[in-house]
Parts: sequence; structure tokens; C-alpha cells
Amino acid sequence: MTQEKQPHSLEEWAEMLRNEELPIFSNTAQKIFLALNDKHKGAMELASIILQDPNLTAKLLKMGNTPYYNPSRQKISTVSRAIVILGVQMIRELTLACSFFESILSPANKERANKEIAHAIHTAVQARELAILAGDPSPEEVFVAALLHNVGEVAFWCCSNPHADEMHAKLAKCHLEGEAVEKSVLGFSLSDLGKKLSKSWHFGGLIEDAISRPESTDKRIQTVCTGSQICRALKQGIESDAMATCLQKLQKIYGKSPDEFKSKITANTLTAIEIAREFGAHDASRFIAMGQELAVAETYEEARPDKKQIQFQILQDITAHISGVIDLNVLFEMVMEGVYRGVQMDRTLFMLLGPDKKALNEKISLGWQKPEASEKIHIFNNDANGNLMFHALADHEGEWMKPGQHDALYTAQIQMHLGRYECFVFPILVEGKSIGLIYCDRGLSGQALTMDDFSAVKHFTKQAQIGLTLYRMKSH
Repeated sequence: MTQEKQPHSLEEWAEMLRNEELPIFSNTAQKIFLALNDKHKGAMELASIILQDPNLTAKLLKMGNTPYYNPSRQKISTVSRAIVILGVQMIRELTLACSFFESILSPANKERANKEIAHAIHTAVQARELAILAGDPSPEEVFVAALLHNVGEVAFWCCSNPHADEMHAKLAKCHLEGEAVEKSVLGFSLSDLGKKLSKSWHFGGLIEDAISRPESTDKRIQTVCTGSQICRALKQGIESDAMATCLQKLQKIYGKSPDEFKSKITANTLTAIEIAREFGAHDASRFIAMGQELAVAETYEEARPDKKQIQFQILQDITAHISGVIDLNVLFEMVMEGVYRGVQMDRTLFMLLGPDKKALNEKISLGWQKPEASEKIHIFNNDANGNLMFHALADHEGEWMKPGQHDALYTAQIQMHLGRYECFVFPILVEGKSIGLIYCDRGLSGQALTMDDFSAVKHFTKQAQIGLTLYRMKSH
């Protein structure tokens, strides 16, 4: 947003926030929704979207290993295994939550921004617990709907645009809150801004309903609204009149005594503080306990795992998977994730040989910057003197290919689809015959490949072949 182009109308504010302040959230959210709304797409496409964003992947795996999301405490090191253990629906909601926080959290967040983030997280935890109490079929969906119910307020106060700062200052001078004040200063309410953003992001479902129709009598929408009411009442204290009114409403709906609810609400507040810190909202977490005396333990950021540690963790996931009922899609997703995240390759590609042995067809790709996600790579065996991929199929030990040494193999179709980069190519063997291959390179970053990298990719390829062999043995 340039200095002279100041947003005035609701439409201009929504456009500025969507395109300049929260573009990561826009792109990630839309891709996730498109993948889940397309009946032809499944867990593999969802995993690919998540893995394109390393920060989102790290945050999702961290959250997926917390007791709140993973009460069974099964160790999760890969996105593929997270989808298997937690389920597509929970991963969908968790990914949206993580991508949201990835977009809004910055060192520059001001007090009011952190208060809005705190309210969003606290509301989400209280609403999810009410949903569980009511036997809701998807408490995770309620969690995210509650997390995003004040998206207009969060987006506005987290905005770092110079013109937004002017509006922040004007609203702060009023020393009042509420729609009337917002409309007098901005010309619209922040809840209206939330409705506009919700539509432009195509949230749909409960998320959009809770934002656009908070007055609805729908039970799930009311669960979200009640979660918010609990949090607002708590700001006045657990013994306040506002809280007493809230407790009466809860007793009428759920049949539990006010004391039982007080105890549960306090426990939920502690959980919300932990969740906020796990998401990285440390400053916001301090505002969740406002008005309450709570013993809150300090937490510390974990060190990011290094390459070797990630490789080891993913290999453990692969071993666990092939020890039980083997799903070949999940197996190869894990192997590809091991190469992509564990060996830190820029681009990875798993291709299968067609029935006529004349074409290699893409099955899984990570890191590719394609105009369309649905666009698949096909390499044909029609080059007069062979090409890089079909040449590698014949070498059972794998190839470390370099343009300077293997110039003739970088044919026109290879350069069109893959470029002209140093790469590793490993065939996938079944009973000594090549059925496909794994290709990987660092063509985007230009970082050098090493013998350690070659050995690591080879090891992941071997795991794929062991899994394939076991699958065939179990199938007969």
C-alpha cells in the first residue's frame, strides 16, 4: 500500500488487509479449502499444500504432538502420519489455525492486537470444550470457527500499515469500544470487516456462519458465541455479575452446577495460555488470564531440530508404518517428505513407469512452482540417445547427475520439465526391476549437493523398496 493511497471504505480496507497484510493466509487458506472441497483430491494433496510452507509444517507438527490435539501421545514426525493419526478434518482445522497465526504474529504486535489474539484463542478453547460437552461431531471445527470469529478485529489491530496506525490512534483516543465508536471513526464496524474478509477468503461452513450470523439460533453458532461471552465475562472476574449471568445460561443448556463450570472454565483458561504459547503467541498469552489469579508455568521455545534429527524422526515414522497395515500412498508420501524436509531438497518428484514402459508419470511432487497445482509432469522415452530419467532407471544404485558431466542426458524435454540442475535420481525396484524413480535437486536455492545428502536420499529410497516388498508379501 503506497503512502498516498489511503483506504477509506470497507471494501478498500478488506482489499488492503487481504492483499498486503495477510497474503500468506489468503493463499494457504484458499488452497486448503479447494483441496478439501474437491472430492477427487485427498490426503496426498493436503499434505503437499502443507509441505510447501516449511514454517507451517513445523508449527503443525509441533501442535500435532501436543496432548490437546493428540491425547493418545502417538509421536508424529511427518505430515503424512499426522493425517493418518489425527484425521483429515482435524488437520484441516489445525492447518488453518497455524496458517492464521503464521500470518498475524510479528514482533511488532501492539497491546490491543495481542488482546484481540488472546480473546480469539481463549474463545476457541472455551467453545471447543462446550462442543465436546454437547457431543458435537467436530469440536475441532468449532475451535477454528471460534478462533476466527473476530477475524476483522484481529486483522485490523495486527495491521502494520501507516494509515492503519492513524486509525488505531484515533480509536484509542476515544477510550471507548464497540460498533458505534468504530463506525464513527472508520465508517464501518470491525465485525463488518470480518464478514467481508470471511467471504473473500471463501471460508464457508461454520466459520463463515459464526462470523456473518452470530444472532442465529443454530446450536453450533451459539457454542462459538457462548465461548466468546465466557471470555468477556472473565475479564470482569470469575465472581462478577457478568460471569454469574453466563453461568446461569450454561447451567440451563448443559445441566451442570455453576461451581462445576467455574472449575472447568478455569482449567480451560490455563489450557488456552498453553495453546497460545504453542502457537507462538507469547505476548498474547499474558492477556488471557486477565482478571484471574492463575498459577501459570513459564514455557520455553524448543530448539529447531537439525537435518539429521528430522531424518531420524521420519525414518521412525516409516518404520512404524511398514510394521502394520501398509498404505502405499502414505508410505511414499513419508519417503518424499523425508527427502524434502529431512535432506532439505528444494524439489522432489516421485514418478511411476507407465504400463508400456515408454513414459514416467508424476505421482507425488513437493517444492515445484507450477502455474497449476493439478499440472503433472510426464517424461517420455523418445529421445534418440536416451535422457536423464530413463538413463537413471537402468542404474540400480542411483545416479548423481551433473550438467557438466552428463550434458547429452539433459535433453530438451528434461530442461523444459526439470531444468538443467545437478540432481540425484534413484530407481524404485520391485524384484530387481525398475518401476519408477525418485528425483530431487536444489535448483531453487542453488546450494551444493553432498555425498551425505546422496547417502541419505538412498536410505529413504531403500525404505520405500522395503515397504513395497513387505506390502507384496502381505498381499499374497
